[in-house]
Amino acid sequence: MSTNRTGVAVGFTYFAAIMMIVMGAMDVLQGISAVAKQHYYVVGSDYLWKLNVSSWGWINLIIGAVVLLAGIALLGGATWARVVGIIVAALVAISNFMWLPYYPIGSIIVIALSVGVIWALAAHGSEIAHT
Repeated sequence: MSTNRTGVAVGFTYFAAIMMIVMGAMDVLQGISAVAKQHYYVVGSDYLWKLNVSSWGWINLIIGAVVLLAGIALLGGATWARVVGIIVAALVAISNFMWLPYYPIGSIIVIALSVGVIWALAAHGSEIAHT
């Protein structure tokens, strides 16, 4: 990878940071709604990863808060936020895969955005890091 900062690379990294903030905020709000209104999300009785909706809400709330904070830190140029961003974006993708029966369209969108964030941070994440 080149050490020259290109506009495309910096743009992808800023895209990843902003998407992390948006995805984190969405997960926090989704987690709050799942904890507050457990009967809002309904799934069939034969779902393999059956957890209490409140438990899924807390999982989304915690992961979402970490993603949100890592996205803000990445915008600030923190190098650690790149590694944390890749890890939590993978966790967000996994948790939204397991959340598919509860919220299918939103989960598919978040999974796709998570893959984009992982790619942008892995390929171009060092472009906005402050040394």
